[in-house]
Amino acid sequence: MRENIPVVILCGGVGARLAEETEVRPKPLVEIGGCPILWHIMKHYSHHGFNEFILALGYKGEQIKRYFIDFYALGRDFTVSLKDGEVRTLSHNDIEPWKVHLVNTGQGTLTGGRLKQLEPLVAGGTFMMTYGDGVGNVELSKLLAFHRSHGGLVTLTAVRPQARFGALEFEGDRICQFKEKSTLSEGWINGGFFVIEPRSLQYIEGDVMWEHAPMERLAADGQLYGFQHEGFWQCMDTVRDLRYLQSLWESENSPWKTW
Repeated sequence: MRENIPVVILCGGVGARLAEETEVRPKPLVEIGGCPILWHIMKHYSHHGFNEFILALGYKGEQIKRYFIDFYALGRDFTVSLKDGEVRTLSHNDIEPWKVHLVNTGQGTLTGGRLKQLEPLVAGGTFMMTYGDGVGNVELSKLLAFHRSHGGLVTLTAVRPQARFGALEFEGDRICQFKEKSTLSEGWINGGFFVIEPRSLQYIEGDVMWEHAPMERLAADGQLYGFQHEGFWQCMDTVRDLRYLQSLWESENSPWKTW
């Protein structure tokens, strides 16, 4: 039986570059294939046996709370007595085995500040963390094993995203190689999907970006490691990204669908 490792998902940002969608809903509730991207992320973790989630809410966080209240109610058949308001469950249909903690961490709070506020909930041991706007087919069991192997405080998943345009190589003015929409051959970036030890939260001083001073200091102290993921990863920053993910889902070629 897998040990109980909670998964923190940062869900509080405004998502300004996806304003067409986020004017009316928080970014984690923007849908791919009729389901919020947050659901896709949680399904992936659940597939690997991680079923306890801590959601750090901010912008339009009440909508995420309402989503999970409705998720429970709409996943079951029940009888409502209009006379006295009694609700009685008729059946327990197949529903996700998730426990979800929903924590309001403030609308304008930065990622480090959100994470620091969750310290009482994660102080008991190793936890995972990711962002509420990116999907991938990361082998989470291998990620956890890698984290255990090096003994550092933080592991992030390093990814090499698809290039947005064709890659050109020159010899003088002559193009000697052209690759359409190639994968970047270098330049690993932070893809999220962290494994974190609670002691690393001591590196967060005030309301700061987790990705700035805390991670820079962790790296300087030799406490930050990268799990290199060569598989699929895609964030949903823009309408273009959303349409790309939607097109993959509709074509039934969605690599992040591991369940």
